[in-house]
Amino acid sequence: MARAAAVPPTPRPRSRKAAAPGATAGTAKKRPQANPENSLKRMLELLDLFTPAAPVWSAEALMRYTGASRSTVYRHVRALHEAGLLRPVASGNYIIGPRVIELDRQVRQTDPLYMAGEAPMKRLVSATGHSALLCALFSDSVMCVREELAADRPPNLFARGQRRPLFTGAASKIILPYLPAHQLRSLYAKHKKAVAVAGLGSDWSQFRATLTQIRRQGHLVTIGEFNPGLLGLSAPVFNHAGHILGSIGISGVAAAFRKVDMEALVGLVTTAAAEVTARIGAMDSALDLAPRAIG
Repeated sequence: MARAAAVPPTPRPRSRKAAAPGATAGTAKKRPQANPENSLKRMLELLDLFTPAAPVWSAEALMRYTGASRSTVYRHVRALHEAGLLRPVASGNYIIGPRVIELDRQVRQTDPLYMAGEAPMKRLVSATGHSALLCALFSDSVMCVREELAADRPPNLFARGQRRPLFTGAASKIILPYLPAHQLRSLYAKHKKAVAVAGLGSDWSQFRATLTQIRRQGHLVTIGEFNPGLLGLSAPVFNHAGHILGSIGISGVAAAFRKVDMEALVGLVTTAAAEVTARIGAMDSALDLAPRAIG
């Protein structure tokens, strides 16, 4: 069995160059100080490179991909390893570390949105026979944070930990009408083509009109927008202050949904959304702050 790779040593600091002739300590040119916040951001961005498609990275590969210096990458990798966020494996490679599992357990035990969704989602599955999904707005995407699966669930359902774009599927699109106008303008300016492809409008006026209609409905149904043949029905979830947090809904094979039952299903989903919102507002750790700015 191959031995796990050793943690790369911290590079030794380079020796300082002598001051130019005639220069004094007071007149020598000072190097600009690195911004610790930017350095931390770049270090944490390394974790984004570890995906199911590329789960294993070496420090050398990270250097080539990011263009960062050897000393910077080795320093960041060492810090992430010491924090348990990366784990060394064979041949000098790294994978995501066990600390992530610990943090995920803590999220399941303490996150207000995750906890608020438990009972309403179980009732949704029992009452509808379809899988229930709870999703959160996360930057310029939507992340599934909880799932309650039906016995005959279809494969490839949106699952906990997965992200989707804001313009695809009911779980994402139902969030858009409740975003502040300035965030919608920023999103539209960056994603005009995606908005048009999603059928949300070919210009700003049509985009706003479509979102106004969705908001009046208070729910959204889509079919096959992310996975062919699957139907999604979602309603919005808010925090105590009325800011949009995400969505809750059901999903399953479109052929299993009967038109005569749709009105009842809409009622069940919107009731679940209202209950999740109320549960969040009643918690001591209620999510009163608006979600992270997007766009």
